[in-house]
Amino acid sequence: MKKIILCFLILCASYREISAKSYHIKSEKEFKDILLKLVAGDEVIIANGNYTNWNVEIPNKGTSAKPILIKAQESGKVIFSGEINQTLFKLAGDYLIFSGITFKNCTLLKGGGLIELKNSQNCQVTNCQFLENTVKTQFTPLVIVSGNGNNNKIDKCTFTANIDNQDLQVKITKESCPQNTLIEQNTFTNKQKVSWKNGNGGECVQVGQDPVLLGLQEAKTIVSGNKFINCNGENEVISNKSSGNSYLKNYFENNDGELVMRGGHDCIIDGNIFKGGTGGIRINGSGHTITNNKISNIKTAIRLMYGMAKGKKEIGFYIAASNCIISNNQITNATTGILVGDSKDADWTGKFDTVRYPSPVMQSIAPFDNKISGNTFSNTKTEQVNQ
Repeated sequence: MKKIILCFLILCASYREISAKSYHIKSEKEFKDILLKLVAGDEVIIANGNYTNWNVEIPNKGTSAKPILIKAQESGKVIFSGEINQTLFKLAGDYLIFSGITFKNCTLLKGGGLIELKNSQNCQVTNCQFLENTVKTQFTPLVIVSGNGNNNKIDKCTFTANIDNQDLQVKITKESCPQNTLIEQNTFTNKQKVSWKNGNGGECVQVGQDPVLLGLQEAKTIVSGNKFINCNGENEVISNKSSGNSYLKNYFENNDGELVMRGGHDCIIDGNIFKGGTGGIRINGSGHTITNNKISNIKTAIRLMYGMAKGKKEIGFYIAASNCIISNNQITNATTGILVGDSKDADWTGKFDTVRYPSPVMQSIAPFDNKISGNTFSNTKTEQVNQ
C-alpha cells in the first residue's frame, strides 16, 4: 500500500510539472486573454519588441514551489516607452515574479506609476530597468508597493536618469500599510534635481508619505545592499516616514541628499557606506539605532534634529530626535562628525498646513536622551557639536 501511495504522489507531481504551460504573447490583448488560464507554475513570455501604454492587472496565484513567471523573451529586449496614462502592470496576486522588462523614455502623464504591487503576497519585481523616464505630476513613483500585502520584493533592478519622479515608493495610508517589503541589490544612478518649485518629489526610495499622521505605522520594510550614485533629485535620497524599518549595507556616493528619518520611529541604520556628496544621515523621531556606518568626505556626517514635538504621542511636523543609539560609526574627512541639535529654532510659519498638522511652527525642542558612544573620527575638524 505504501508503494502504491508513493507511486500515486510521484505521478501527481509529474502531472503538475507537465501541466505547467508557457504562454508566448506579444500584445496587451493576448496577455489579458490568458489571465483566466494562468495557474501556479505557468510562465508568460513577452516577445522581444517595443510596446506602450498597456494596462494589465494580474490577480493570479502561484505558490512558493511554483510561482507564476512573467518575463521578457530576452532580458532588456522587451521595452515599454512613449506616453503612459495608466499603470502598465498591476501585480495583485500571490507568488508572481516579474522579470527582465525595460521601461525607457516613458512619459507618465498621470500619477499611478509603471508597476504597482497592490495587496500582493510574496511577489517579486526583479532584473528590470527603468531608464530616462519622465513624470508630469509631482510625487509620482515608477514602482509602487501598496495596499495590505506582505513579503514583496524589488531586487536587482536599475533606476537611471529618471526625471521629476520618485523611483520606488512603499505607499502607506490610514487604511493600508504593506508589510515586510524587501528592497535589495538595486542600483539608482544619475538622478538630476527635480524641476518642482518646492524641490520635493525626487526620492529614490520613499517608505511612507505622511510623517505626522502615519509615522507610527510599522511597515517593517528592509532596504538592503542597494547603490545610490549621483542621485541629486532632492534633499532626501531615502525618505523614511514610517516605523520599524531597516536600512542595511547600502552604498551612497556623491549624492546631493541624505538618508533621512523624516518621520517614524524605531528604525535601524546599520552598515551603510557614504562617500562624498552633501550629506550623510539625518535623524528625527525616537528609538532609532545608527550603528557601524562608514561616512567619509561629507561636511556633516550625522545630524540629530530639533523638533516641534517629542516622543510618539505628540503631534509635530518634525519630532525631536530622542532615545536613539549612535555608536561604532566611522567618520572620516568631515567638517563636523555628529551634530546634535541642527535646525534650532527654525521657523516654519506659513510653510505647512497647521490645520492638517496641529503642530507648533518652531523647531524649539532639542534632541534628548540619545546615547552616543564608540564612534571613531579621522581627519575630522570637530567630532561632535551640541546645540
